Amino acid sequence: MANKIIKENSGKKITGKEETGDKKKSNKKSKDDKVIEDASYLPRKKKDYREKILQNLMKTFNYENVMQVPKLEKISLNMGIGRATQNPKLIEAGIKDLTIISGQKAVATKAKKSISNFKLRKGNLIGCKVTIRGNRMYEFLDKLISIAIPRIRDFRGFSDKSFDGRGNFSLGIKEQIIFPEINYDDVESIIGIDISIVTSAQTDKEAFELLKEFGFPFKK
Repeated sequence: MANKIIKENSGKKITGKEETGDKKKSNKKSKDDKVIEDASYLPRKKKDYREKILQNLMKTFNYENVMQVPKLEKISLNMGIGRATQNPKLIEAGIKDLTIISGQKAVATKAKKSISNFKLRKGNLIGCKVTIRGNRMYEFLDKLISIAIPRIRDFRGFSDKSFDGRGNFSLGIKEQIIFPEINYDDVESIIGIDISIVTSAQTDKEAFELLKEFGFPFKK
């Protein structure tokens, strides 16, 4: 009975065994991400985008279709840990911190080529990275704007010159301890984070207005 062939309306044949495997796979995903992927859960920044930002951008740029309005696609976080060539434990500490900050498992990055002046060999672990999308992306952006950035010492706003010409914005954080999840007493070493915000905007002006609507603090 397990291998009985089941015919669907489309005419495609699927064995009962394969169908059972698909169910198990879907159940596993729901357990891993049951909170962040809950259909009834809506992050605050995502709600603001749907209810306010979308309409504001349509008026600002006179879009004819709602699909023309730029949106966030993903946020990439990267830690460069050059000292890891001398102290490999820093890689583990960096992965741990970046995982806590992003809410998603970070992975180690390797050197692409050897550089003798830096005592670096191809394949050495020299950092870690993570890319977040969906609800995690909006949660991270909310935390970054509302909690982390205000904790930066002598902060005067980010420059609007950090766009790449294609609607993406990059910024650098000097200390990972500005994030509330990081316990200063448990920090192995102070490490900076490079953050890249990727949007669907076609121009830097559109991306600037999008981030500004989200409450991103730019220099005046």
